[in-house]
Amino acid sequence: MANIALRNPQFKFIDARASAKSVVCSVTIDGTLRYTLIKNLPTILTGTQTINFDIAELARDYIEITYQTDYVPQTVAISTVIKSYTLINGGGTELDTVTYTDVGFEAYGTFEEGVNPEVPFRNVPTYLIPTTDTNTFTIFAPNNTAGIIPNITSLNGLAVTPYTVSDTSVTNVDNVVCNIKRIDCTKYGIGNKITYINKYGVQQDLWFFLKETKNITRTNEGYKSNTITYPNGSSATYNIQNAPNKVFNTQAKQTHTLSSGYYPEFANQQFEELLLSEYVWFHKPTSGVGVGTYIVVPVKVKTSSVAFKTSVNDRLIEYTMEFEEAYDYINNIR
Repeated sequence: MANIALRNPQFKFIDARASAKSVVCSVTIDGTLRYTLIKNLPTILTGTQTINFDIAELARDYIEITYQTDYVPQTVAISTVIKSYTLINGGGTELDTVTYTDVGFEAYGTFEEGVNPEVPFRNVPTYLIPTTDTNTFTIFAPNNTAGIIPNITSLNGLAVTPYTVSDTSVTNVDNVVCNIKRIDCTKYGIGNKITYINKYGVQQDLWFFLKETKNITRTNEGYKSNTITYPNGSSATYNIQNAPNKVFNTQAKQTHTLSSGYYPEFANQQFEELLLSEYVWFHKPTSGVGVGTYIVVPVKVKTSSVAFKTSVNDRLIEYTMEFEEAYDYINNIR
């Protein structure tokens, strides 16, 4: 069984004999047959021919990513059965069968990592978060803050490792250590937490420790209205408090500009994965409720490019990123 990254093409193949005239690919997702694909082959094959099917986009349609408070990765079970036949359109005698059993993740591999990338892109067991060049895991969190780290076990199972408000390291079920670097951000508040689906297809937290700037942008439409009235026994008139230029369809978007604080150079990959993520949430402080209370809202990374910083060029590595709330501020859900 393979854990496959569905944001990349995933090719499944069969070696069809010279006598094969068609190949049928059946894709079953979470126990239900969803797709049947047929390829008719040329009349004359020279020896064995390898026939490929890309199942990634088909399977990815069935991953419904939502924010999970327990951080357990959301996946789909995929069974791909490919058969060759002696006649076109899957007719005649069945010749050969190949079966692939996979688990699909909202994950991606880079061009350099080659075809058919698989999670976690390194040996298991491991945490499903970026690591340093020395394969040491480190995350950053404010003082007095608890959290969850996703990982994959030696049995290829998915799990999470929680940490408490005082932990400076945790050890998962396979004795892999993750260090927790604590940051004092009380000068600017309590920090701002962004959660995103990372390269490995799981939720990961990234804290922005310095100041936040919040903005609101308004849009609307307008039209010109006739405000003249014609009372009996009087000339035409109008009320100067009744605006002839009317406004309607007013809507607003809120944006949040967050400063990361100072990170080491190996954390650059976390900001890269945030920039490339298609699912991002902001833990938005709830005004007037109490310190440390928040609601989790979906946002889009409005920043479209990041210049990666290094200790040689920049000394102190700090990022400022802008996030736009992924909904209209005035509720218009119908």
